[in-house]
Formats: sequence, structure tokens, C-alpha cells
Amino acid sequence: MSDRAAVMVLEDGRVFRGRRFGAEGQTLGEAVFCTAMTGYQETLTDPSYHRQIVVATAPQIGNTGWNAEDDESGRIWVAGYAVRDPAKRASNWRSVTTLAEELERQRIVGISGIDTRALVRHLRTRGSMKAGIFSGDAAAASAEELLSRVTGQPSMLGADLAGEVSTGSVYTIEPDGAHRFTVVAVDLGIKTNTPRMFAQRGMRVHVVPSSVTLDRIQELRPDGVFLSNGPGDPATQDDAVELTKAVLGEGIPLFGICFGNQILGRALGLRTYKMKFGHRGINVPVVDHATGAVSITAQNHGFALEGEAGQRFDTPFGTAEVSHTCANDGTVEGVRLVGADGKPGRAFSVQYHPEAAAGPHDAAYLFDRFAGLMESAGLKEGV
Repeated sequence: MSDRAAVMVLEDGRVFRGRRFGAEGQTLGEAVFCTAMTGYQETLTDPSYHRQIVVATAPQIGNTGWNAEDDESGRIWVAGYAVRDPAKRASNWRSVTTLAEELERQRIVGISGIDTRALVRHLRTRGSMKAGIFSGDAAAASAEELLSRVTGQPSMLGADLAGEVSTGSVYTIEPDGAHRFTVVAVDLGIKTNTPRMFAQRGMRVHVVPSSVTLDRIQELRPDGVFLSNGPGDPATQDDAVELTKAVLGEGIPLFGICFGNQILGRALGLRTYKMKFGHRGINVPVVDHATGAVSITAQNHGFALEGEAGQRFDTPFGTAEVSHTCANDGTVEGVRLVGADGKPGRAFSVQYHPEAAAGPHDAAYLFDRFAGLMESAGLKEGV
């Protein structure tokens, strides 16, 4: 075997042979695919991809290199990266290194030169599954041994990962311009652009660990609480669900995205399930059933809430409803408390990423909706 050779092994025994891309060695994770044509740097540094091997459907990756501005966290979180045709040369005025060099620097094992079309079709048919990428000495083992390593890893179903990616201490992002509101953001795997979107709207953001208590949140005197995106199985997040119930019980306005949508849904009584292959890309159409408007959205999730479009149900916090669904397959894409007496309910969430990064900006208005919710809750601006 060539010293540049690499092999990707799936848990059902399917094997893809290619070339090493990035670091040499072994990596294990859940094989998933992302349909985004751009934004690979944001994808690789998104904590929601923790313990996943990402397969890029775009045929060529790496054209714009790697820059110092577009990371969505402090490191690459993907377990591995599989691409068809890495760019031979990076060309962008912000580029400081190549993608391959950055993968190697951060010890991310990848593979290139494989038929990613065949791999993605296989994952769409069989579903996301355990996988491994092997190169160098790690690839010298027998086929049986490599398959055993792949199948022996933990499943994403039942994986409790939010605590592994959350911040260890509180940090604060100051507002751009005049201070309007204070938001406590529970970090379940938050992306860098999310506090930035709040700050642009005059919100001071205290980003807190996933283990935060209600008492600690109240000490920060928030006008609203935010539940971030994050990795793993939402069915494991009983503590986050109980925290959310406590926040709702206090009447504090709440906004959640992605993992946060699933946490709010669970707090309202809905159940979650693992999707066959999930939604990962930046062109997913979502219907807002209050207006009929369709937004093209950025998404990254392999779990979803059970429910139907427009479904209303009773909760300890009032009537709730499924507010958004995916136009492609009907997956629940948002929930909210309905409210009463002409006032909006004090909690809403969406499954997609209104902060984009990368992706379309169709849903950025949701940050303004959250500001409006805090204002309508009768809380004084600037406190």
C-alpha cells in the first residue's frame, strides 16, 4: 500500500479506497454528508459535528484555503473529512494556509479521491452509520480488524456530547452600540456567529456552560435565555430540559435553535427520534405556518422532534404548536408557545440556523423576533 493511501470503512462492510487528506492515522465517527457548496471552514469548526465524519457532496473542496476569520469555534470538531477532489491551490485574499495543511495541523484524519457520489447515495439508502478512516500504519490492519474497530465504537443514538463541547466558564460578548437587552446563552455547542448576531441588535450576551443552574442564570439578570445548537442525542439532555422548564416557569422569554429546538420541544412534551440521514446543508426550504412564508435555511441535525405541521398541544406553560416544517419531507422545524390575550407566547425555537455561517440570511429576522419578544414581555430595555 502506498504511504499516501487511505481507506474508509463503513459499519455494513462497504469500503472506499483513496488517498490521505490531512493527518495520517485513524479516526472513528458517524458518517454523514453535507450538501453545502461553500462554507467548509464553518462546517469543520461547528461543534454540532463533534464525533462525525463529514462527507462533502461538492466535488471540489479547498479552493479558498483556510483563513483566520471564519472559524465557528476555537478548533475543528469533525472526527474526519471525506472529499472527492481537493483543490491543488488555494486562492483567496484572506487565506493564510491550505485546507490540507490545517487538517494536518489539527490532527484531523481525512480521505480524498473517493467516489463521494456513490458514498452519499449509499448513506441516503442505508442511513448515516458508524465509519472509520485509516491511513499509514493504521491502514495496515486486516479488513476484519478495521471493520471491528468501526463497529465497536459507540453509537450516536444515546450519545451525550453537549458537555464535551460547551464552554468551561462564563464569557461575555458586548453589544454593538447602545445596550438594549441582556441574553444568557446556554452553550450546548454554540457557533461564534450567534452571539455576534445578538450583539448587532444591541444585546449583551453572557455565554454560560451547559451545566448552568437557574440560580446562576437569574444572577445575570437576563431579559431572555437562548438555547444553542449542539451535538449528540437530545434524549440524553434531561438536565437541559429541566432547566428549560424552570426558565419557562419563571416566564423568561426563551429562544432556541437546532439542538435548542429539540430541548424546548422536549420541555413542552414532544419526543425526539434519530433521522435516517438528517439534514446537513445550506439550501433546505422551511415553511412558517403562521405566514406561509418559505425560508431557505442552513441546517445540521440528525435528530428531530415528533409532530405534524400546525399541530397544537397543551403544556404546563400554555398551548404550544408546531410552527415550522421542512418543505421537502415534513420534518418539524420549529415550535412555539402560542400565547393569549393578543400577546405572543414567551418561547419559540427553530431547527435550522438563522445565524447561517455559512448559508443564506433568510431567517436572520428571528433574532429581531426575539428582541420583540423580550420587549413585549414588559421588560425594560437597557436594564
